[in-house]
Amino acid sequence: QEAAPPPPPPIVINKYSDEQLRAVVKRMRDRLQLYKEKVVDQYASSPEISPPVTPLLRKDSYTKVIEERKRQAEEERIKKEEAEKKKKEEQEKKKKEDEQKKKEEEEKKKAEKEEKKDMKSTFVEAAWFSVDIVLKPIEDQMDSVLGKTIDPFTDHRYIAWLSLVTLAFNYNTWFITARLCFPYHTERSIPYWFTFDVLADLIYLTDSIIFQPRKQFVKGGDIIKDRALTKKNYRDTQRFMLDMVSLIPFDLLYFQFGFKSVFRANRLLKADTFFEFSDRLESIMAKAYIWRVMRTIGYLLFMLHLNACFYYVASDYQGIGKTTWVYSGLGSAYLRCYYYAVRSLINIGGLNEPHTVFEITFQMTNFFTGVFVFSSLIGQMRDVIGAATAGQTYFRSSMDNTVNYMVTNHIPSLVQNRVRTWYTYTWDAQGMLDESELLDKMPLVMRTAIAVDINLATFQKIDLFKGCDQQMLVDMLLRLKSIVYLPGDFVVKKGDIGKEMYIIKSGAVQVVGGPDNSIVFVTLKAGCVFGEISLLQSSKDGGNRRTANVKAYGFANLFVLEKKDLFDILVHYPESQKVLARKGRKLMKAKGPAAAKVEEEKKKGLALFGPKPLTPKLLRAFGGTVNRNLIDKMKV
Repeated sequence: QEAAPPPPPPIVINKYSDEQLRAVVKRMRDRLQLYKEKVVDQYASSPEISPPVTPLLRKDSYTKVIEERKRQAEEERIKKEEAEKKKKEEQEKKKKEDEQKKKEEEEKKKAEKEEKKDMKSTFVEAAWFSVDIVLKPIEDQMDSVLGKTIDPFTDHRYIAWLSLVTLAFNYNTWFITARLCFPYHTERSIPYWFTFDVLADLIYLTDSIIFQPRKQFVKGGDIIKDRALTKKNYRDTQRFMLDMVSLIPFDLLYFQFGFKSVFRANRLLKADTFFEFSDRLESIMAKAYIWRVMRTIGYLLFMLHLNACFYYVASDYQGIGKTTWVYSGLGSAYLRCYYYAVRSLINIGGLNEPHTVFEITFQMTNFFTGVFVFSSLIGQMRDVIGAATAGQTYFRSSMDNTVNYMVTNHIPSLVQNRVRTWYTYTWDAQGMLDESELLDKMPLVMRTAIAVDINLATFQKIDLFKGCDQQMLVDMLLRLKSIVYLPGDFVVKKGDIGKEMYIIKSGAVQVVGGPDNSIVFVTLKAGCVFGEISLLQSSKDGGNRRTANVKAYGFANLFVLEKKDLFDILVHYPESQKVLARKGRKLMKAKGPAAAKVEEEKKKGLALFGPKPLTPKLLRAFGGTVNRNLIDKMKV
């Protein structure tokens, strides 16, 4: 027979796993062989090393060993703590020495710095002292005109002066760039330019010497009006540094390099004055958006001016008249270049085609700049116009929403027309629909001042409030509400419950009566008061009922004070409450109170029935139980 073929080699999927498994099998086989030998010879030793034998000690010896170990451990701990403490002390000592050394160095540097600063400040103070001595006669002469100091927010003289400084700044801004780019420095024009330059410089100098050092300022909530402090405050600001740099006479370089406007470029650092003038002008104008629109247009014109200057410089660089794209050299150079700037920056089109790389680059830069600048200016103009018409937009939106509501709910046309009339008149008369919205945004002090200026004189004329606490009247003024009545509207009707008093702000009302209210008893005009007695009368005696019809004669704007608001105020003024109660009773007697009429009507009503008749004495004496039924029948 043939030998059996050898077994096929195992399939190896993972070589590493196969090797690990084979190693595990080999160790298991070795351990199995060892255990077989152990069974055969039970005294065979284990291949592991035997652990050391623990010595056996007596109880006393064991206690001493434990105590010795504790003592050694405690000594080691104490030594370790002492070493750490010593190390920490050394570190702290070293740190203190370093800090002391650093502090001494800082003090030394600080002393040196203060010494230098003292020398510098002493020198500066001496210099300014000498300047003040020279300028003192001029300042004393101007004190009689301007005063010691100037309020920069309310003094119109200062705002007028800022307008002159702004004019000088605009002269430098526009003409320095124009003279720098265009050939305007001729022998004939140089004297005129020099004269205007000197005038502008004198305005700058006067502003820095006379006006700016007099400006009041606020420090810690206090308004500083001391001339020495205002002068020092101005000299410590950055604006003073810019003003001084703008006054440096680089014009003296004319003698070395000729008459060139580039030496006056430092005059443009006076830009803060322009922005201050803009802010002050907006604060005093009734319609500030007009100035904002003018300022935005000025920015636009100045951007076109700069572009015109750049175009002329580019044309001069390329050669005037050498290509169709550059300035031809005919006519007014500034007007021709400004015309090109307008058409180029606004992207109107119709321009000559650029030919050279320089011309193409310049024109593309113009187009990109125009898109960016004009989009910014248009956005700014939109914001200005939107802010100017925000109130009108709110009024129109409110009115449209109200009209849509009335149309949706089928309100009669007569009522719709009256609502439209109320909206239109209220807006035309007040410029807003609700004055309280504006006043609520103001501090209490300002609201009180406005209310006192408008209505206090009228309140003091009311007989009911004469002799009352003035502060109580002021508190009442703050509770007034403004209401507009249309022609023919009834303000109060006879018999209504009186809960308010009215003060006529503008317009007139009529007290009417008769079958169809056609009889006019009296006409009350602006400043008159009605309905004041009902504020103090209670409803139990009918004293708070209206005794007449009052309707608006034309458009009437009334102030209303409610009874609840009055009682809330009187809680804090008990003396005034007594005065009002006493005067209210007197006024009711003088005008014939409705309570007396009600009582009289009650008496008339009882008199119709008369008193109940008494039972006859004879029947009461002898009636007894027999006549009881008869007496009852007689009573009935």
